[in-house]
Amino acid sequence: MAYKSILERKDVDELFDAVLTLKNREECYRFFEDLCTINEIHAIAQRMQVAKLLSEKKTYNEIESITNASTATISRINKCLVYGAGGYRIVIDRLNKEK
Repeated sequence: MAYKSILERKDVDELFDAVLTLKNREECYRFFEDLCTINEIHAIAQRMQVAKLLSEKKTYNEIESITNASTATISRINKCLVYGAGGYRIVIDRLNKEK
């Protein structure tokens, strides 16, 4: 069964198609530096770190200390890990396999 996202529309498809063309970290830096503000990139990176630490069973206090994320942000990401679309889990599992 194919996943049907609530975000799905033509412009979002084109954005994701653009991301999928990126071949390496340098290309990612170049694209995202043009696409997002520094604060947006840092916020996205922080969310990914929080998801990774939650998957490692770190406590909220440990995660807050390591990432400076608010407990509200940590809680939101935890909810995504438990009830979300599974995107964090896909990426975390793949990154762990690459190690």
